Amino acid sequence: MSKPWHKIKKFLKVAGPGIVTGAADDDPSGIATYSQTGAQFGYGQLWSMAWLFPLMVAVQEACARIGAVNGKGLSAVIKKYYSKKVLFFVVGLVFVANTINIGADIGAMAEAAKLIVPVNFSILMLFFTASILLLEIFVSYRSYSKILKWFIISLLAYPVSLFLVTQPWSEILRATFIPNIQFTFAFFFVITGVLGTTISPYMFFWEASQEVEEERARHLIRKDGRPRGLKNFLKDLRVDNFIGMLASQAGAWCIIILSGTVLHHAGVFNVGTAADAARALEPLVQSFPHAGTIAKVLFAFGIIGLGLLAVPVLSGSASYALSEAMNWRDGLNLKFKRAHGFYGVITVATIIGLMINFLGIDPMRALVFAAVFNGVAAVPLLFLVAKTARSKKIMGEYRSGITSSFLVWLTFVVMGIAAIAMFFTLGR
Repeated sequence: MSKPWHKIKKFLKVAGPGIVTGAADDDPSGIATYSQTGAQFGYGQLWSMAWLFPLMVAVQEACARIGAVNGKGLSAVIKKYYSKKVLFFVVGLVFVANTINIGADIGAMAEAAKLIVPVNFSILMLFFTASILLLEIFVSYRSYSKILKWFIISLLAYPVSLFLVTQPWSEILRATFIPNIQFTFAFFFVITGVLGTTISPYMFFWEASQEVEEERARHLIRKDGRPRGLKNFLKDLRVDNFIGMLASQAGAWCIIILSGTVLHHAGVFNVGTAADAARALEPLVQSFPHAGTIAKVLFAFGIIGLGLLAVPVLSGSASYALSEAMNWRDGLNLKFKRAHGFYGVITVATIIGLMINFLGIDPMRALVFAAVFNGVAAVPLLFLVAKTARSKKIMGEYRSGITSSFLVWLTFVVMGIAAIAMFFTLGR
């Protein structure tokens, strides 16, 4: 066997919850937020991608480690070591944020699909909703996790689209590393959305619970509920998590650049939906014949593929959180008849999300509001993650080191300041 192929096979074995979580982070809501960021501010907020990357890696690694070390999801750990009021406050935040996000994502997927196939918007939404529910409920965890990994390919749509356009690379590189801050409500509203869609509560719960699923799949959970073979497992976890978050930030970076170069420079400062961003590219990209059409279709395929990945993650993370809080059997490794409550929450969250699209809410407002809500909701959750990951009582020898703990607490402070600044500048 050739060495490159051997390395690829080794990587695919390691690739798991971190890769899926990272790709799901660039969901249609995230794509819309990043597109709006680029359209409204050009490269003005591009620096946030580089600066948020180490924070994102640290937070997700801490959440994943909490799940792996305890053999339980984040909600179950909070339930064991904190009060019921804290638990249900956290679960309520996640369920509301995820349901709004699901609705926004389903609508964005249908809008993107309309750019490719001339089918009614409502029919497309129903098709995507039914497909996602059938796969998530009736396909085994091993098979379903493989399906989710294939949707990660959708991320490639954005770097490919990026290189269809001539870019001012010196300006882009400068904007990537040098912060540019404007003390206006519009700036802090969008940056809070960027923070919320980059470091989202649903990612905390999904990755922690999926690490437990991986342990179960590898038969690493002992009869007493505690995991074994943690050192090797955590080593793979960190590699998986790092690559997943890197892929996520690279995708988001490409979307902001593409929107900044094409939309902002052409005087398009607002986009209605993620699909509108794809549609707007067509007449403006003129690198070579049909480049605009190719960019539009690639952008649209990215929205659909990442939506098919993200919606199950959103509904699944809400269900893990609520099921663990209510002591219901949970896990995608269980058949429907053994986990009615778990799959019931997935179904209810997805259908409520679908129904949001029939309320006449402006799609872009829903998408960006979902991101901003996540940005605010993440603040108290980050406090719990930082405290739990550093606790010797909860994590034992695997508690966070000084660097990891510092970065998670720094994330809590940064997101808290952004949320406060947004409310402080309201009306200015």
